[in-house]
Order: sequence, then structure tokens, then C-alpha cells
Amino acid sequence: MNNKTLFTWLGMTDLRASRGELSDGGLGPIGEAVEKLDFSEIHILSDMDKSANFAYSEWVSKLTSMKIVIHPCTLSSPMNFSDIYEATVAVLEEVLNSSKDTTEKNSHTNELTNYPTSKCVFHISPGTSAMAAIWIILAKTAYPAELIQSSPEEGVKTVSIPFDISADYNPAVLFGKNEDILRISQGLPPKAPEFNDIIYRCAAMKEAVMRSRIVAMHEMPVLINGESGTGKELFARAIHASSLRKGGPFVEVNCGAVPKNLFESEFFGYEKGAFTGANTAKKGYFEEADGGTLFLDEIGELPLQAQVKLLRVLQEKKVSRVGSRKSQAVDFRIVCATHKNLMKAVSEGEFREDLFHRIAIGVLQLPPLRERQGDLSLLIDHFIDEINCEFRKVHGDAWKNRKLSAGARNALLHHSWPGNIRELRNTVSRLILWSMHETISVKEVKGAIFANFADDKPEKGGLYSAERVAEPGFSLEKFLGEIAVEHIEKALIECNGRKSAAAKMLGFANYQTMDNWLRKFSRMKENK
Repeated sequence: MNNKTLFTWLGMTDLRASRGELSDGGLGPIGEAVEKLDFSEIHILSDMDKSANFAYSEWVSKLTSMKIVIHPCTLSSPMNFSDIYEATVAVLEEVLNSSKDTTEKNSHTNELTNYPTSKCVFHISPGTSAMAAIWIILAKTAYPAELIQSSPEEGVKTVSIPFDISADYNPAVLFGKNEDILRISQGLPPKAPEFNDIIYRCAAMKEAVMRSRIVAMHEMPVLINGESGTGKELFARAIHASSLRKGGPFVEVNCGAVPKNLFESEFFGYEKGAFTGANTAKKGYFEEADGGTLFLDEIGELPLQAQVKLLRVLQEKKVSRVGSRKSQAVDFRIVCATHKNLMKAVSEGEFREDLFHRIAIGVLQLPPLRERQGDLSLLIDHFIDEINCEFRKVHGDAWKNRKLSAGARNALLHHSWPGNIRELRNTVSRLILWSMHETISVKEVKGAIFANFADDKPEKGGLYSAERVAEPGFSLEKFLGEIAVEHIEKALIECNGRKSAAAKMLGFANYQTMDNWLRKFSRMKENK
């Protein structure tokens, strides 16, 4: 039995086959596939009633010993693309996430490229034409998979689609609620042009923007949570620009970049002569933000002593410059951002609880790019247009706009984007910078995407892949030789060619022994 997983919808022909109602006595599309092919698991989606599902499950189980799972799904119509898409993706996510949890034990990311989608088979014959269309869209875009079809005349065979589809398909965009009706019914503020720079269409970002527009109208503090690169600064600026303080200054401070010993002079300012080098008086961040907004980026990086002083200013609304006994009133709104879990930091004693409750009133959660279904393709197009425009300004009419091939776009859509929007824009910039042709290829995309340095596991099919054991002519001795040569060569580079040091690093008794290994396995590698 191989390790491929079959996914399919249950069709009326399959039900009739299970009841013996087909004139040719056939097994139906699913039955034919089960009889002729081996799968590790078979997952059947069904919008039939409970009794029909049970009867079919009992019948098809007699044809094979393979694991069969029926997934009941509710569709408003077997031709409703939106319902079919959402039900299909829900089952795929459930099954593939479960597979990922049990085989990889790796929960640091949620990208589709970590799923074993290359081992999935989608059977497009059962069910309606709309179901078949959704299988094809998914197999050629977000869930790469083998497509099969079956018929009494030609049996079961692989379907070859001779073109790439490039899509970040999201039917919720087509069938979602009307935003204007929702705004009026919920009494939301009118659309704010200050948020136009935020590119989105997914539900999670719509909610984040809606909440931001509401909180912008009030004077309460705002805490923006989100991974690095999710656009926290962009939201902070939009909130300020659509608030009552939009005419005042917007002062941005990266808390992680302020040295501990300079906190007071940077935030409170200082008088002339307050310390060596203070040749003139200088306003601090609190004074600079007077009448406007103070944006504290990565507030979780502030040391505890600085947190105490920040809390006092937020409570008293007064500051005293370093070197002065005179205090002055300040009036600013505070907006904070962090990638940390501040509640966890509070429980671990790394962040003051009283300060947390002071700043965490209007709390916004920005979703990572991998969870923004339907937004990725939109952002890719935006950045391509933006960067092409930048290059045109430099090169004029000599510049030929770059565009993505369908395969290249799919390669971008399948990446997990751990660096979120910042990583995406930088990657698109590299693509356009280095591309020698107007149409960017898949190879160029793979060259422009940085590897996940946090993941030390070799790629599937790489030097250390267990799958190589199944290769014809596999030799364990040669395999170990490859590993030995690689490590010896790396050690020599690391030790600047000093053999004694490299031998010690690798645990050899002396460098002669290491030399013997290297000669032996180098010859083996050459003869492979």
C-alpha cells in the first residue's frame, strides 16, 4: 500500500452502484478507484443523508481494507461553488493538519507547504461538475495534488491539466455580506481614506480595520498585537490620521532601540548642562508628542524601570526634563504595538501588570499573512505594480514592466511568509531587481525566497531524507560516505584548512585518521 490519500465527493452514481442499480453492474467512480489503486486513506465528502452515508460506507468497506472516512457536509445546493469550496477546504484542513501534527510534530507555522499535499489524490469524477471544478482549482493552486478520473470505458487514469492556474480563490469575497449595509446597520463610522493604504479583503483584516476606525474616534489608548511585519505601524499611523489629533504630531519610538541608560534623556528630554555633552536643551518624546500621538513600537522591550516611569507619566500627564525641577503638562494619546504576548510577560514578571491594564484598552489583533485568505494575491499585485512604477521612474520608457508566470505566482502563494508583509514586499523587490526577462519564472521565485533559518530539518528528498532508502541501488555505505565527506569538508572550511583542528572538532583521534576517511569516501562519492 502506498502513502497517498484519496479525497472525493460521493456522487449519485456511487450510491446507485452500492445498491446494485447500475445496468452494467459497475462499481461506480469511487468503487473503481478503490478496486484498482492503493491508498493509505480514503476521505469521502458527502452531502447525502445519514442513512445513505452509512450504507455506502458499509458497502465500499467490503471492497478494500483501506481506511475509509465519510465527512458529512451541508450544501445549500450541489452546484453552489461557495458552499462546495468551503466544505472541501474545511475537510482538507482537518485531515492535513492532523497528518502534519502526527508526522512532523512541528507547530511553529501553519503554511500549506508543510502539508503533504503532494501525496494527495483528488477524484474529480464523482459528484457534480461544480465539485469537479473546485477539485481542479484547489489541486492547481493552494493544495497541489494528483487528479484522477474514472469511467467504465477507460477505467481509472490520471488527469493531465496542460496549464497552470494562478488563483488565491476566496468565494467569501463574492458571496460575503455587503460592507455598506453592515456599516449602516451597526452604526460604524464612515470609510476613512487614511486606511486606504491597507490592502486587504479577508474577513480578519476587515474586522481589524473596522475596529481601528472605531477606536480612532476615541481618546483611549490602543495596543496593537501582531507578528513582525504584519503592518502594526501602518495601522498606528492610520488611527492617528483619522483621529481628532490628526493635526498634531505623530511621534514614533522603537522601544527596543532605546538604550537603558538613555531612557530618561530620550523620553523626558534634558536641559542645557544637565550632563556632559548637553550643550543645548532638548525636548523628549513625551513633549514632542504633545497634542498628537505617541507611538511606542515593541513596547514589550522596555525594561521594568522604564515601565515604572512611563506609567507615572500616563497617570500624571506631567514630565520633568533631566536637569530640571520644573514639571510641565503634556497631552498626548498613546498607541503601542508589540509582537509579544504581554499577558504572558506579565505572568512571568517581565511586564508590569498596572502598565498593561493602562495601555490595553483598545486592543487590536493583526492576523499573520498566512491566515489572510484571499489577500496574498492582492498584495502581490499591489507590490508588483508599485515596484514596477519605482523602476520606471528611474529608467523611463526603457523599463519593461515585470510580471509573474502562473507557476511563479503559485510558488509565492505556497510560501508561508514568516516575515509577513515585509518579507513579501522585499521578495517581490528582489524578483523585479534580478529578473532578466519580463515574465518572472518559478526558478527565479525560488531563488528570491529566503529559507526558514529556524528550521534545521532537511528538505524532503534531500541528503538525509529517509525516502532515499527506497531508491533503486541505494547503498547505506555510500550514503554514510556522503555525510562524512560533507562534514569533513565543512570542518576544514570552519578551521581555515587546519587539519588538526578539524579532526579535533569532528572527534577523530588525529588528522591522519580523518584524511583516511576523506580519501576513502571521496573515491566512493566519485564512483557513485
